[in-house]
Amino acid sequence: MGKKELKFNSKAIHGGQRPDAAYGAVMPPIYQTSTYAQPTPGAHKGYEYSRGGNPTRTALENAVASLENGSFGMAFGSGMAAIDAVLKLLLPGDEVICTSDLYGGSYRLFKGVYEKYGVKFRFSDMVDMEELASQITENTKLIWVETPTNPMMNIIDIEAVSKITKQHNLLLAVDNTFATPYLQRPLDLGADIVMHSATKYLAGHSDVVVGALAVKDEKLADQLYFVQKSSGGICGPMDSFLTLRGIKTLHVRMQRHCENAELVAKYLENHPKIDKVYWPGFEHHPNHKVAKKQMEGFGGMISFVPKGRNYEEAIKIVENLQLFTLAESLGGVESLVGHPASMSHGSIPKEEREKNGVVDALIRLSIGIEDAEDLINDLKQALN
Repeated sequence: MGKKELKFNSKAIHGGQRPDAAYGAVMPPIYQTSTYAQPTPGAHKGYEYSRGGNPTRTALENAVASLENGSFGMAFGSGMAAIDAVLKLLLPGDEVICTSDLYGGSYRLFKGVYEKYGVKFRFSDMVDMEELASQITENTKLIWVETPTNPMMNIIDIEAVSKITKQHNLLLAVDNTFATPYLQRPLDLGADIVMHSATKYLAGHSDVVVGALAVKDEKLADQLYFVQKSSGGICGPMDSFLTLRGIKTLHVRMQRHCENAELVAKYLENHPKIDKVYWPGFEHHPNHKVAKKQMEGFGGMISFVPKGRNYEEAIKIVENLQLFTLAESLGGVESLVGHPASMSHGSIPKEEREKNGVVDALIRLSIGIEDAEDLINDLKQALN
């Protein structure tokens, strides 16, 4: 059965994979090697040096490409290294339009590193497509989309943005970390590049730091492979193996993440001590219809603001949670709580943060796959 015939659940286990040629190992072996023997110069078996390619990493890259309905995949040492590779396609003077509500690490890389080299960044909420199109100049080369956004759970219409990028011959890259290909496949909606912090849901067990890209176009893939090999921001064979192992349960984990998040979001929405809950599954969410159209579920991420809307109240809640672990990151099997203003988005200036809703009282939850009743009871005791 060809990979195009496989449904997603089967792809998560078999997509882009085949038993190892040497001994028939069902799971790709960990090729813990830096170099490969050659009988004569240049006569290698597909691998020369592990910065350029490693069989375990190739297996991961094939799996990610398969899940995203792409043709080519690249794996990196972190999500930031993957984003960095995309930005290395640009030249001084080029401009990027990116989501205004953006992960703090992305903002730091854009403003703190690449602006020094003459790349300019404009920010847009990407709700009004005419307004987005009006921001495009002759120097614009890339539109960078995050959806759902981190941490405000805003939804951006990928298909609508892709129509604009195609009209203006621009690249469209989508950070698909929150949704994963289980819920959303941006390449099918017109994106050129999909990026993952595979550290999160793809690996799913809070034990690796990995990034990934997937594309359909061969010329674009060759440019990214060149950057990957030249810059060397690769992930190692052990991290590749662990991420592959995580991917094989992505579908069952995401199903539970979504189920649990819905129950928790509805509990918080009805709690007298909560002012606002941000979750794209609510009908009153500003872009709920877009989420329903382009996603197959609403994900495992929720943000909320307690009544009083002050920093002290938020800190008291996160410190009192017992089953939720206060930690950076998200997407693992265990539930995590974060305080974006001082953690994931601490690198964004306060004025910029608050403009996009990331106030000091905002709390972000990554809903794990525990029993939902236990998660709700933990929130109940912390809030009370």
